Amino acid sequence: MSKSLIIAEKPSVARNIAEALNLKLKRDGYIEGNEYIVTWAFGHLLQLYDAKDYDKSMASWKMERFPFIPERFKYKIKKDSSSKDKPDAGALKQINIIKSLIDREDVGSLISATDYDREGQIIFDELGLYFEINKPIYRLLLNEWTEDEVKKGMSDLKLNSDMKPLQDAGIGRQLADWLIGINLTSAATLRYGYKDNKTINIGRVLLPTLKIIYDRDKEIENFVETSYYKLTAVFKTKDNIEFESLYYEDASEKFEKKEDLDKISKALLGKTGTVVDKEIEKKKEYPQPLFNLSNLQGYITSKYKGWTSDKVLKTAQSLYEKKYITYPRTASVVLEESLVDRARKVLETLKKGLSYEEQIKFVKSKRVFDNSKVESHSAIIPTYVQPKGLSAEEQNVYNAVKNRFIMQFMPVAEFEETKITLKVKDENIKGEFISKGKVEIVKGWRIVEKIETKDTILPLVEKGENLDIVDSKVNKVTKKPPKHHTEKTLLRVMETCGKGFVEDKDEDETNSEEMMQAILSGFSIGTPATRAETIKKLKDVGYITAKGKSLITTDLGKTIVEIFPAKELLDLEYTGRLEKTLSDIEKGKHEKDDFLKLIKDFVIKSVDDIKNDSSLLHKFKVEIPKGAVSYGQCPECGNPVIEGTKGFGCSNWKNGCKFTIWKNDKYIKSFNKEVTKEMVEILLKNGKVGFRNLVSKKGNTFSAYFRYEKNKETGYYNWKMEFIDK
Repeated sequence: MSKSLIIAEKPSVARNIAEALNLKLKRDGYIEGNEYIVTWAFGHLLQLYDAKDYDKSMASWKMERFPFIPERFKYKIKKDSSSKDKPDAGALKQINIIKSLIDREDVGSLISATDYDREGQIIFDELGLYFEINKPIYRLLLNEWTEDEVKKGMSDLKLNSDMKPLQDAGIGRQLADWLIGINLTSAATLRYGYKDNKTINIGRVLLPTLKIIYDRDKEIENFVETSYYKLTAVFKTKDNIEFESLYYEDASEKFEKKEDLDKISKALLGKTGTVVDKEIEKKKEYPQPLFNLSNLQGYITSKYKGWTSDKVLKTAQSLYEKKYITYPRTASVVLEESLVDRARKVLETLKKGLSYEEQIKFVKSKRVFDNSKVESHSAIIPTYVQPKGLSAEEQNVYNAVKNRFIMQFMPVAEFEETKITLKVKDENIKGEFISKGKVEIVKGWRIVEKIETKDTILPLVEKGENLDIVDSKVNKVTKKPPKHHTEKTLLRVMETCGKGFVEDKDEDETNSEEMMQAILSGFSIGTPATRAETIKKLKDVGYITAKGKSLITTDLGKTIVEIFPAKELLDLEYTGRLEKTLSDIEKGKHEKDDFLKLIKDFVIKSVDDIKNDSSLLHKFKVEIPKGAVSYGQCPECGNPVIEGTKGFGCSNWKNGCKFTIWKNDKYIKSFNKEVTKEMVEILLKNGKVGFRNLVSKKGNTFSAYFRYEKNKETGYYNWKMEFIDK
């Protein structure tokens, strides 16, 4: 009887599949049953060739060897992390097990059971390309690893060939990051890694993320402090209840001159205020939407100390593999409409025994179920499997996901918003006093996380009532600079390249229609799966540092942003378009080959720009060879200019300084003059050198200064002549 070989992304997922399909026979590297064999990868078992694997001479970096673009990309078994020249022993062993299972005569077909995203897709497809499999391949597409879902998915397998757009997007991403990372990191390190041979890491997602943090740091650095004044009066009701009210003129509470408010404050002594208007408006407050990965990371990192977005992802991934939550690497904040019955089952399981159980009512609403707002994967929700033995970290993340899910099916919070307007009878007091407050009527979903209202509650007063003024004060308000980015705010900007992002807003920004459209179109920096890794890498390579929850650029990070010549990589719009193109490839709207041509052209141009960049040449301090004489400082980088066989050039030439005055310079020769040691010395010392008895084309004799100046557009030095008046 022919069997199907299932390849899962990780051992934990393979165990979940084996359990659901009742496979009992455990072997070294796989589990077997009557119909199925399940084996596993450890994420990526393969990696792309290094440059030196294609060409041994690439083992040593030399600027003239870049850009390096292979004609055909190849895969090899992933490297051992401690010894870069050896394959990882565990990967090698598992590759051999998988190969032996594929080759078994009783294996008639394969089933890819990796994560349903572009990275998961290529974890299996790399193996397919590496082994050149010619047996039928099917695809298991699941959002959670519960027994019910595994069985349901196995009865509805797709052809893996139907996943070609997802494969193209995954491989397109992989090759683009290789081309940019290998070429630009190598070229940048050769050009700028002048201190301690430091590697200058350049990446498609790394640099624009660094630029977001840099821009905020600059905003804070350049912030100009401004102040204004405001006047607050304290009114007392007939029941002796006091409350504060803010003074407004022309709908503004901000005043430039303190003395104007001081006069009004004095005029208030002993006065009364009349309630001229009282507005009461009933309002509803809905819970924030279900979590996507970025919002979950933002919520946890801002609520708990010591958490990073990378740690949140790893914890959520662990919960997913243990069958307790759905797929975490999602950008969606709603569920597919087909999940109504599943969500109902989960809710019925979770609500049992809760003190507010009777308030939880399952309803199908567009706030929770909406196909038009689902991008690949639905929002993160719990499964029907009740967790056991969670670590403290896992409990924090699980509770956040569970509570956010339950909130959606609780009563809407309701409150009354009151606005009281008071006037004081005095011709010097032209404005009015306004107080705003809230009264909570229905706590609703706020019960779930015991969210207390921080709003002002106003006393009961009626229109026309007179109130005593018992105090007033003028306060100076100084506008504060923006806050440094935190992982929460950074993730939000990355998610949509800043579209629809509002700083410090309590409501979840994903409610913004502009933000929603950006997410759905794939216009972002990185993906939910890679953003945490990017922030971690920025710290690891020394471009940013964390102070408390704040993220701040280091000196190295600032330098990279300021001098790196391939400015497109620092441009959010450009990077957003690249990510959107990958999203379009995934949807079959764009060709992988067209995308890669764009990347290759960009790499060629960028490497050329790096080669010709002289912005950091002054950082190199070069000692001149023995016996050589310095004729002055190079105007380009400050190093000694020495004599060579064909000219006088900068001693920093090995690091790319091209400053040279050629001995057979045609311009100087056209005036019947020679480039001499004395001439070079005077030129470098004074910035100009004078010549007498020069003969013009008409035969006239004249004197002139010659300057050797750099053309900013071409980067080359040219002679400029300045006549000397007789």
